[in-house]
Amino acid sequence: MIQAGFACKRHRQSSRRGQLCGKRTSKADPFLLLKPNHVPATFTVLNFPVDDVDLAVDELSKRGVRFEKYNGPEIRTDEKGIMRGNGPTIAWFKDPAGNILSVLEATI
Repeated sequence: MIQAGFACKRHRQSSRRGQLCGKRTSKADPFLLLKPNHVPATFTVLNFPVDDVDLAVDELSKRGVRFEKYNGPEIRTDEKGIMRGNGPTIAWFKDPAGNILSVLEATI
């Protein structure tokens, strides 16, 4: 089960222009700055550590998250979009703005 995740909808617009406040399912609420002319990052900007990447991918896929598939010489994912055996087990997906996020096997 994925714990301490973000709610997937806009919670409220801040009174300050260009700011968005979300709602987390645990301790702290996220605070995001909206930027005009945003260009998505070409690298992973946020990792979500999880106990079981397969379970996280299955649950998120059921909710409509599409995982990236890579077939390069250094990064190769399986049919679910999970990279195994070349560092930590990890699966990448994009947020609505096109930034790259991941679920990453927690090692602690």
